[in-house]
Amino acid sequence: MTAAEFASLGAVSYNLIKDMEKILLIEDEELIIRLLSKKLAAIGYDVSLAMDGREGLEKIKQIVPDLILLDIVMPRMGGFEVMAEMKKDEKIANIPVIIISNSGQPLELEKAKELGAADWLVKTEFDPKEVAEKIQKYINKN
Repeated sequence: MTAAEFASLGAVSYNLIKDMEKILLIEDEELIIRLLSKKLAAIGYDVSLAMDGREGLEKIKQIVPDLILLDIVMPRMGGFEVMAEMKKDEKIANIPVIIISNSGQPLELEKAKELGAADWLVKTEFDPKEVAEKIQKYINKN
């Protein structure tokens, strides 16, 4: 996604406002990107985007977000791989991760917990308000 496309979603670039909590959304589905980035920017979060796991991992290291919303099945590198790589880097190992996935299978939930996921959302079952509540829970946004 280009910077112009990102800006058209109504999200705020992390370079513009530095005192906002930074959320990194790593997701490859356009509908979810639009829905979450608009909602989170509207309630005062600084939202950055990555469209695949490899780009996401690079952005995690670059911006060190306060929280990550992470899809599991993506091109180039999946969410579980991103989490495993995060654990190898002390600087980013403890960033809270909320998984957003199409599945809520027990094996996937267990693997996410083992890798340190703070929480899990099933895409077909959540609304933006629920996402905002979970984010506030993990980064103490007032």
